[in-house]
Amino acid sequence: MYARTLNPAQLEILEMTSFVNSDEMLAQMKQAIASYFAKMAQDEIDRLWETGELSEKKVESFRNLHERTPYK
Repeated sequence: MYARTLNPAQLEILEMTSFVNSDEMLAQMKQAIASYFAKMAQDEIDRLWETGELSEKKVESFRNLHERTPYK
């Protein structure tokens, strides 16, 4: 077995959880974190769209994309 070290972000979130004392507070914290990552994803999609790396044609091509892991 090996030891794992938490990174600074993980330590900070762990510290914040010490203040969570109800299911409602936990739900609010989870929502805040989810919103943060959703905004990051949206910002990246907007950047890709503005640079032309993502377009309507490319998005449309995803409709027929079938990438599956072959199983034996």
